[in-house]
Amino acid sequence: MKPLAPLFLTGSLVAGAFAVPAQAAQSAQGAQPARSVQAKPPVVPAGTTAAWVVFDRQAGKIVATRNAHRKYRSASVVKILIAIDYLEGRKSVPAADAALLKVMLRSSDDDAATTLWNRLGKGQIIVRQARKLGLSDTTPPPAAKPGFWGYTSLSAYDIVRTYRYLLDRADTRVRDTILGHLRRATPCGTDGFDQTFGIPDGVPRPWAVKQGWSGFGTTPPVRCGGDARAAAAPISWIAQRASGSGVPDYGRPVLHTTGLAGQGDRYVMALLTAHPAGGTWNASVKRVTTLTRDLYRSVTG
Repeated sequence: MKPLAPLFLTGSLVAGAFAVPAQAAQSAQGAQPARSVQAKPPVVPAGTTAAWVVFDRQAGKIVATRNAHRKYRSASVVKILIAIDYLEGRKSVPAADAALLKVMLRSSDDDAATTLWNRLGKGQIIVRQARKLGLSDTTPPPAAKPGFWGYTSLSAYDIVRTYRYLLDRADTRVRDTILGHLRRATPCGTDGFDQTFGIPDGVPRPWAVKQGWSGFGTTPPVRCGGDARAAAAPISWIAQRASGSGVPDYGRPVLHTTGLAGQGDRYVMALLTAHPAGGTWNASVKRVTTLTRDLYRSVTG
């Protein structure tokens, strides 16, 4: 199992990147060559903090990047690392655990994530996976909040590296299980939030996606599927204010869209955002989807 090659940032783009397996190059044959310079990069609205990395598997390099190593609290994106840790720690998966993985990855179920998080050693999951995958910006939640998996810190760079690990190095069983669920992400999360923002609404199919959101309350203003609900307080259990927490953007709502896009999973994308304190769900979703659409267009023409 060969290691992933390091990335070398030069200005706003990258001079060297991950090695590309032969099957990836073959799957992308016939596609247009990647642009070497990003055209019309997305404009980040005032008050929003954004970071992104887009890796083109056909070109074998990163074709768009901004704040690649800036740390954000992970919200539900960390569920990918929980799934890797679980699957690589056993040869078979009981039916009950298979159901937990399915609902956690497809519908971003928090209870399923908490069950596996507690069972696998909480922050030790992150320590193990950061070491194995070479994630330089990924750290466990603060010692004072060991049960808060969404307080894991990570970067767009590390998320892209995680997807690259799944595509190029992970055991076939691990890769197919996780990416198989992400290709079938449900429109609605089990908490009632609509998770079609970003890649699902802004990028043509096919795609595989893992979303993350935190700080918008425990109940959406309109429950996904059409049930009207009262808007919750702008800060939820996973984004409560506290001084000196050590968690990036503590107290600000975050919204992340990550995954694979294009034929043959040509593009690996990670877009992480933090929004003004008290920002609404609808306004934040609109900003993220616009950024994602503009980002994808900037690298595909």
